[in-house]
Amino acid sequence: MLEIEKLSIVLPSGADRALAIKDVSFSVKSGSTLCLVGESGSGKSVIGQAVAGLLPQTLHCLKQSSIRLGGRNLLSLDECAWRRIRGREIGMVFQEPMTALNPLMPVGQQIAEVYRSHGLRLRKAEVRDRVEGLLERVGIKDPARISKSYTFRMSGGQRQRAMIAMAVAMKPKVLIADEPTTALDVTTQRQVLDLLADLQAETRMALIFITHDFGIVADIADEVAVMESGNLVEFGSKEDVLARAQHRYTRKLLAAVPRLHEHKASVAERSTPVLEVRGLSKTYGVATSIFRRQDMRVLNDVNFKVCKGEVVALVGESGSGKSTIAKCLTRLTSIDTGSIRLDGADMLSLKGEALMKLRRKVQIVFQDPYGSLNPRQKIVDAVSAGPIAQGVASREARELAEHLLTIVGLGRNALDRYPHEFSGGQRQRIGIARALAAKPEVLIADEAVSALDVTVQAQILRLLADLRDRLGLTMLFITHDLRVAGQVSDRIIVLKAGNVVEEGPTQAIFTKPSNQYTYSLLQAIPGISSNESALVRNKCVC
Repeated sequence: MLEIEKLSIVLPSGADRALAIKDVSFSVKSGSTLCLVGESGSGKSVIGQAVAGLLPQTLHCLKQSSIRLGGRNLLSLDECAWRRIRGREIGMVFQEPMTALNPLMPVGQQIAEVYRSHGLRLRKAEVRDRVEGLLERVGIKDPARISKSYTFRMSGGQRQRAMIAMAVAMKPKVLIADEPTTALDVTTQRQVLDLLADLQAETRMALIFITHDFGIVADIADEVAVMESGNLVEFGSKEDVLARAQHRYTRKLLAAVPRLHEHKASVAERSTPVLEVRGLSKTYGVATSIFRRQDMRVLNDVNFKVCKGEVVALVGESGSGKSTIAKCLTRLTSIDTGSIRLDGADMLSLKGEALMKLRRKVQIVFQDPYGSLNPRQKIVDAVSAGPIAQGVASREARELAEHLLTIVGLGRNALDRYPHEFSGGQRQRIGIARALAAKPEVLIADEAVSALDVTVQAQILRLLADLRDRLGLTMLFITHDLRVAGQVSDRIIVLKAGNVVEEGPTQAIFTKPSNQYTYSLLQAIPGISSNESALVRNKCVC
């Protein structure tokens, strides 16, 4: 269906290498799935953009390059011809639907735009029926209501499904899915993967799935292409690449994948609680129309404690209340009822200077390090801002920033640079250094590794483990990736719709979950191996 031959894409002058893609060749058959894997910057997304004719103007293909769809070289087409192909013959699902969809237009209108742009002469009622049929086909409940909804009123899973509906509206021959499940929880991820498999079986489209998750590769791939710094270093069937990898880079990626059965025994039980949460409840007001608001309970009588030096993982689906708990603990949002005690002091009763002194003891590392860093602020200023606000002299704060950046593996060369000059993994290290600058007792990591490739993810997890041992940190680790939770945590708290449904030592949660919801989360992990599956299969004691 699709043939790529000697594809080479030139980077602008001043880049870290001359070619984004160097002499890459492979093909994808009708009805088959090719997974493109590799670290950030390896060229995976650039290949997807080239196939869809969406390369930035700063990049261009060398003359010997060829991308053939049904025997026709797409690289010889002008923009007018590309518009006829995009959507009709080649569809694309982007990683972040919130930025790829128009926030000012109802999602149904955006899907209908596909039909109009390709010249289908349909009556208004026919368009509406097709749009609602597509939304229903991709698993959206109440498609008539959702088609009139704006993206900011939809969940992440709903937005991703709507984007898939738009991409397959014209039943394309090739679908490119660029990290479409990275930010989704395991159950929503499983639903999206099953949906793509169903659509592929129905239309026989070729699927190019770009991912850094080898669990997904094990689940859906027919063939795997491994990219390193723009080079195709390994290509073969899923079985050959995953079980008999030939290239040292592929073996390095596979070695970095967290595995459930590698979890070490939990640390000895600790008796000193640093953080105690009791009866925590939170309600948000949600606008249902211009004139109406509806209360939505996001946390319901949540109770837990974290002991000194312990790592506790908060897991659950999107919307379960994990990030709301983090905001409550850091006083970034108010609560309705309940108490939060840090070292025995009631955080909710403190104000002004007393709150500031206690607040520095709880710091947070956000999911998106680029969004949480000021793009106009040098790294040294970002890391030293907290200590300076607490009365530390500027010179001493700069020395502390240099020390912390060295601890997280960056060094003094990072001090006078800006966030855009670093990779995603490096920016996350900066976020960790900034959080450590306040000398916290409790560090909250809110999906801190979810968007990172497996090798960088492994580096950050090793760094956090080292910091806990070196500094005696207590950590609350929020994640939707149960493999990561299993690797880093001593205990796991499982949240569902704002309620704690299960809590216990990590090994016990994985081997004998007592709640059906926990069991379903474990079973939804993509690419679970036979060894891992033996841990959780038929083990629910609910």
